[in-house]
Amino acid sequence: MKHYKLFINNEWVSASTGETFVSTCPATGEELGIFEEAGLDDVDTACTVARKTFESGIWSRMENNERARIMLKAADIMERRWDELCRMEAQDTGKPIFEVQTGDMPYSIYAFRYFANLGREIKGEYIHIANESYIHDYLVYEPYGVVSVIAPYNFPLHLLTRSLAPALATGNTVVCKASSMTPLTTAVLGEIILEAGFPPGVVNILSGQGSTVGAAMASHREVDVVALTGSEQVGRQLLELSARSEIIKKNVLELGGKGPVIVEPDCRYEDTVVGVADGLLLNGGQVCCAQTRLILHESIYDQFLKDLAKELENRKPGDILDPNTRMGSMINRKQLDKVDMTVKNAIADGATLICGGERFTGEYFDKGAFYKPTVLANVKEDMKCYREEIFGPVLVVVKYSDIDEAIAMANASKFGLGAGIFSENHKTIHYASQRLNAGSIFVNMPNTARMNAPFGGNRNSGIGREYGSAGLHEYLRSKNTIWNMAFGYPEEQNEIYF
Repeated sequence: MKHYKLFINNEWVSASTGETFVSTCPATGEELGIFEEAGLDDVDTACTVARKTFESGIWSRMENNERARIMLKAADIMERRWDELCRMEAQDTGKPIFEVQTGDMPYSIYAFRYFANLGREIKGEYIHIANESYIHDYLVYEPYGVVSVIAPYNFPLHLLTRSLAPALATGNTVVCKASSMTPLTTAVLGEIILEAGFPPGVVNILSGQGSTVGAAMASHREVDVVALTGSEQVGRQLLELSARSEIIKKNVLELGGKGPVIVEPDCRYEDTVVGVADGLLLNGGQVCCAQTRLILHESIYDQFLKDLAKELENRKPGDILDPNTRMGSMINRKQLDKVDMTVKNAIADGATLICGGERFTGEYFDKGAFYKPTVLANVKEDMKCYREEIFGPVLVVVKYSDIDEAIAMANASKFGLGAGIFSENHKTIHYASQRLNAGSIFVNMPNTARMNAPFGGNRNSGIGREYGSAGLHEYLRSKNTIWNMAFGYPEEQNEIYF
């Protein structure tokens, strides 16, 4: 079992605490690696190194094409180590390797390639002032400085790189940390950074608890931007830390969700049953934009639930390293127990259990945290299971009679990350997509994201956007320069100097 140290200034260093922790596979219980437990001194060292590196200009003032070349080399190395990284990510998260090979890893690699090339295109603006031709006013975009990237456990490398890559492409230096539950591929990223030729101090990688290491990263004086994908609760904590910090930070936050999906009676019925199941079960429901609130038209309500239950009962987990497996484990027993308790409380409050509601058991399943896909019907909008993010394979169902009622139900949430609708009526689709309060609208498809399109939440689902040109500009600040080119020569103010 490999021992991973902290990665600071392109060196592997021991944590100041002298403490370590072990990462285990949530599907099998296998121990995967030993990791150094960073402390406050290590955070201070990493952030200070990142600041000195930024100020040196070795990366921040490097020509865009040269930065892109190094980032593209990192992507090539990741692709060369494809099999190894896919296996590691599947084992660290407990998800099927099929999901890693078709989602996590392609997106992780593409983030470096997409943002490396997009970073070549950073351009400023000239601001024309018609009646003052002697005034030269121009806008440039420049890196903020030091970015702290804190990644979650559900897509460790993918959700790290979607913030790391644009931060690097724009010239920032970075201190990053994976979840302490899934630190493996983030640690290995240090090896890739070294081989790709990033200058020392550009990327620094810490491991440890979010409550100590993450909080210190988010509040450190040398940090300018904090990028987090995580829960609403943690997002609020980081905003509070930023407010109390000596230097207020910009926060780019992708937080929780409670994704509604409206199913109209004119939908492509059989495909929609499969689509709703897919929208729920990606990564075992441990997805912020998972479609976990089914808003179902009354005319198809009973039959749709019967057919959906059959579909979900056919979705069974298996060996996560088997490429044919389509459903894996939850992140750990603690999260499984939390989900199970939420389901039991909902039933006690009057919800009807349609299917699931318990662990998978058996020789293989007993080693891990496998929970059956669960549907709760007769749910009321004031129930906790309807309002709060469960973060597991649990779907709550409500009934509606017309599209305005459905939209109102969908929007009756503190979250606003993603919302979906299944319908064959183009007018209904357009009408609903304009009125649904969410950062992304999924039409006739499960929840998804595209690297070249912005993704992020409204309301308590976050601040800012990842992906696309909008995601790149989250890591750039604008600077306006106003230059009086006729200063001291008022008689020449009407002349044009450029």
